[in-house]
Amino acid sequence: MSQTNPQWENEIAKRRTFAIISHPDAGKTTMTEKLLYYGGAIREAGMVKGRKNSKHATSDWMEIEKKRGISVTSSAMDFEYKGHHINILDTPGHQDFSEDTYRTLTAADAAVMIIDVAKGVEAQTIKLFKVCRMRGIPIFTFVNKLDRHGKDPFELLEEIERVLGIRSYPMNWPIGMGSYFSGVYDRVKSRVELYQNGSQHEQISFFPVEGTEDPLIGESVGQELWQQLQDEVSLLDVAGDDYNEELIAKGELTPVFFGSAINNFGVQTFLDNFLQMAPPPSPKKSNAGMIDPYSNAFSGFIFKIQANMNPAHRDRIAFLRICSGKFERGMSVKHVRLGKDIKLAQPVQFMAQDREIVDESFAGDVIGLFDPGIFQIGDTLCVGQSFEYEEMPHFSPEFFSKVMVKDAMKHKQFQKGIMQLTEEGTVQLFRTHPMEELILGVVGVLQFEVLEYRLKAEYGVDIMLTRMPYQIARWLEGDKAAIDSLRNKTVTDRYGRPVMLFESEYQLRVAMDKYSTIKFHESSLGLKSVLS
Repeated sequence: MSQTNPQWENEIAKRRTFAIISHPDAGKTTMTEKLLYYGGAIREAGMVKGRKNSKHATSDWMEIEKKRGISVTSSAMDFEYKGHHINILDTPGHQDFSEDTYRTLTAADAAVMIIDVAKGVEAQTIKLFKVCRMRGIPIFTFVNKLDRHGKDPFELLEEIERVLGIRSYPMNWPIGMGSYFSGVYDRVKSRVELYQNGSQHEQISFFPVEGTEDPLIGESVGQELWQQLQDEVSLLDVAGDDYNEELIAKGELTPVFFGSAINNFGVQTFLDNFLQMAPPPSPKKSNAGMIDPYSNAFSGFIFKIQANMNPAHRDRIAFLRICSGKFERGMSVKHVRLGKDIKLAQPVQFMAQDREIVDESFAGDVIGLFDPGIFQIGDTLCVGQSFEYEEMPHFSPEFFSKVMVKDAMKHKQFQKGIMQLTEEGTVQLFRTHPMEELILGVVGVLQFEVLEYRLKAEYGVDIMLTRMPYQIARWLEGDKAAIDSLRNKTVTDRYGRPVMLFESEYQLRVAMDKYSTIKFHESSLGLKSVLS
């Protein structure tokens, strides 16, 4: 690789690119809005509640999201705050999320995990957390909705460790909860941040103290809560984990913050701390070794494709994570998969549907490229030495449906729509033998609804979905003769690779025992395309 460029080091070092993950209704979209508000990116945070009026959350742009008050696609937004350039990747928060969520995490350098104090760690959080752990990225936890009564904080910490397998270090500690919530004690800076009921906390109200035994705390929150705080923090100091930056960087210890995003409480404190602790862009794996973000040579990969973000123009945008060097508008880059040079003329950055042309960007940034149909998820773009970043994984779907177009005269529009939405990662497409019937697989069942809605709204096509009993997909690799003998029992993915579908774990185990010369892969990562 080429030499590093000292002139860019400061620009790249101030980048922070992170994804926000959570279970439905934990407050993820509200948290995103508040962060954008602090960064001056929006004048007023559009809350998720009260979606019957015209004010929708900035990060939700698709019509179906506005109607249902949920996030079903991943958005990318950027803003400046206190000398940092922040890129937020806002993942779907609905329980019926998609692979799009998984792939968005491949573009992040850190993850912020939002947990509802009343519900604790939930199924959606577990799935997303596994992907973060797989990539070894730092995870920062914000326990939300302290203005409501919920689980005991110690119970939550124990749950994080038991369910997610990660240790925790509370950076602050709640003083009361629900109607008794009075604020948080900052363990690191030894200060108290006071909660004011009914306030939006535009200004942080805190005062320094000499540890938890300082009488000033009792005067502010009352004797009972003061005593409770002393007892709990004393127990934490003795039995809790030590603060360890090395373990945080490896994703083995999560710093925990408590607050109430809807009331703006604890959000700015969280953001200030997060920016100091979260990593700048780090080296990324490629088939030419690790690629240094500070390298002179520009490079990046496509992690998401979204069609029809602007219905009036029927456009298609490819989201590029810049991994090294500097991007300049109009530059020529090598499209490695196609083996040809292309010019990137109109790069854009986003605030939900709002977009603006960007003249330059650096490693860590996410930009949108207008796609005339030449990009696929996982494509590498680079200047100079030709190489490819790690392949994007396809995860095993959990829900399957056979799909047919209702009006045969609209077959052409159907084919175009289904291929574009497959390339976006909305669904996975499989074909049967020998009839060439189409089977769609999704990670979350809402994606079927999104597919139907978008085919109708964007391509004028009505479809009929017939749910199938399968729950598991496994990509096959190994003895070619053995795989060929299973031809009538397998389907192929969009790259022509053989896949076997199962109705239960028991069926999968039986097949694995019976066909010992075949490997059954949970994802397509590392498997070659039969079509290439």
